[in-house]
Amino acid sequence: MMRTANQIKESEEIDLLTAKEASYQLIVWNDEVNSFEWVILALIEICGHTEDQAEQCSLIIHHKGKYGVKEGDFDILKPMREAITERGISATIEAMAEC
Repeated sequence: MMRTANQIKESEEIDLLTAKEASYQLIVWNDEVNSFEWVILALIEICGHTEDQAEQCSLIIHHKGKYGVKEGDFDILKPMREAITERGISATIEAMAEC
């Protein structure tokens, strides 16, 4: 089935709107208090990361001082940030730079 030019344009506009919704990052910060295991567990349980993803994120956090562990809409990231900080892990939400 062939799509018309209008249908293609509408589809591209929806894709653009969807891409703009993911304009925030959940940043987890390094500290000298929490263990790798504790941060990994939090990322798995709260952010839905696999064990490998959570482990990689924790290593980046440790070496770089912070890392954006999740991207998305502010309203989705906010409860994740709250759950992470309730575990004693420093986390913030930052707007991503637009291209």
